[in-house]
Amino acid sequence: MGRIISIAVRLIGVGAQIYSRKWSFIGVFAVVFLSSVFTLAQFDLLPTPPASAAKNPVASENPLVMTKVMAPSEVPELPLKIEIPAISLSATIENPTTRDIGVLDQALLSGAVRYPTSAKLGESGNVVLFGHSSYLPIVRNQAYKTFNGIQKLSKGDEISVSSLGRAYTYRVRSVAKESANDAGIPLAVTGRVLTLSTCDSFGAKTDRFVVVADFVESHSISN
Repeated sequence: MGRIISIAVRLIGVGAQIYSRKWSFIGVFAVVFLSSVFTLAQFDLLPTPPASAAKNPVASENPLVMTKVMAPSEVPELPLKIEIPAISLSATIENPTTRDIGVLDQALLSGAVRYPTSAKLGESGNVVLFGHSSYLPIVRNQAYKTFNGIQKLSKGDEISVSSLGRAYTYRVRSVAKESANDAGIPLAVTGRVLTLSTCDSFGAKTDRFVVVADFVESHSISN
């Protein structure tokens, strides 16, 4: 028992001596530690952090930070209205489901008409719209003037075609006068194109003005 007490007393004494010299001990430890770090750095022996630690902690903790916000997908839509500010044109658009000439001619009496097998808004292809044009001084049905003035459009003029809840903007690429005997308007094209054409009738062999415009953008509109 006396031996254990003696050892305990000695340990306490050693601890008291170390505590009394704690600042000297800390100083020596700091010098040795910094010297070691400096030496390892000179020989490029310091450990490198794991790859995961180098990443942005915010991105790893919150994956929504890195999520790209995508625009809502466009779905094919029927065109309902066309507006061309440059020539003060505004008209409704009919969407018949048959290519029967009689049906198409009848639809032209209400405004512009989308050719049934042409593209819809929001999809690749050619959206083809026909409309009457007339420069008679007196016209009882104003639908005969639906596409009056489209031959006056210039390259770069904008055309807006809208569906029930979305507006699609196109920019004029070309304006040309074509013979009805020329090749027909292509429906399969690269990208998204809008074509406007005047006509006296779907069955008449007359000259026509054809406007071709390229898609620019689309956005939601309030009803």
